[in-house]
Amino acid sequence: MTDPWWLYLWVFPIGLVVGSFLNVCVVRLPEGQSVVSPRSRCPHCQQPIAWFDNIPLISYICLGRRCRNCQGSISLRYPIMELMNGLGYVGIVATFGWTWVAAVYAIFFSALLVVAWIDLDHLIIPDVISLPGIVLGLLAAATILPIGFLNAVVGVVLGGGILWGLAILSPYMFGKEGLGGGDIKLLAMIGAFLGWQSALLTLMLASVMGAVVGIGLLVCKVMERGHYIPFGPFLVFGALASLFFKADLVQWYIRTMW
Repeated sequence: MTDPWWLYLWVFPIGLVVGSFLNVCVVRLPEGQSVVSPRSRCPHCQQPIAWFDNIPLISYICLGRRCRNCQGSISLRYPIMELMNGLGYVGIVATFGWTWVAAVYAIFFSALLVVAWIDLDHLIIPDVISLPGIVLGLLAAATILPIGFLNAVVGVVLGGGILWGLAILSPYMFGKEGLGGGDIKLLAMIGAFLGWQSALLTLMLASVMGAVVGIGLLVCKVMERGHYIPFGPFLVFGALASLFFKADLVQWYIRTMW
């Protein structure tokens, strides 16, 4: 982060505002509802939320985590999403500068956050995010992103192809379906934005983290053997790690293995 710190004061609130919109996407996309209209409403009393009660982070604190009309509790997910997106935008600008590349990766970052939350809540990854994301990633790779179009195409084919192959084999290997189509399309989207090397790195990191978390949940008896853990959030973790720390991770791996 070489720019004066005060410049990032412009980025952080933009991320917060977009994060507030992402909360709407998380709630409405799984239900097939419009993310534009109607206005945001309280999930308890269905009353429209006034603009002054919809200011990211600030309204949540000022309202004491409760709806002004019915006093129903406001989920902690809302400020967490806003804060994560705001900090993510700051990290992207600090890493990629004030460039169009940073703008593209900001869109990519926000899409990944929505995917992770929806998969955690509903065990689905909406095609309305991943399929347009693949197209946008390819277009951006051909015009803006430094990875180049061919790298992105290979990322789509390789990332989606590996998970597609695993999805076909999993019933024979484990006796049940292990991966859904949403995971396949998500990794294809990641490959479109980050290229084939990062798609492989994403899958490796996601698999390791998923195994660690799964074993931990079993040991702590939070989950029983045979229960399904959504893989989307782990792919998102791997993709973000690849986005920000790919070079460091590769160097660490080389030093460790060799």
